[in-house]
Amino acid sequence: MVIEVPLWVVRFWPVILLDIAWEAAWKGIALWRAGRNAHLVWFICLFIFNTVGILPIIYIFAFSKKKKKR
Repeated sequence: MVIEVPLWVVRFWPVILLDIAWEAAWKGIALWRAGRNAHLVWFICLFIFNTVGILPIIYIFAFSKKKKKR
């Protein structure tokens, strides 16, 4: 029994692999920062949702800044 692979999978497997690596890198950084800053809700959202790096990038640049102590 031979399983036929769709043509689009054969053509776009490098793009799919790059997408996986891109998402993993941004998600790893964002999860690390969310855990370190004790942002539990952000950590859970980042862990559950795969958004091709969009949500992790938004978190890293907009919400992960540490508040300055006075």
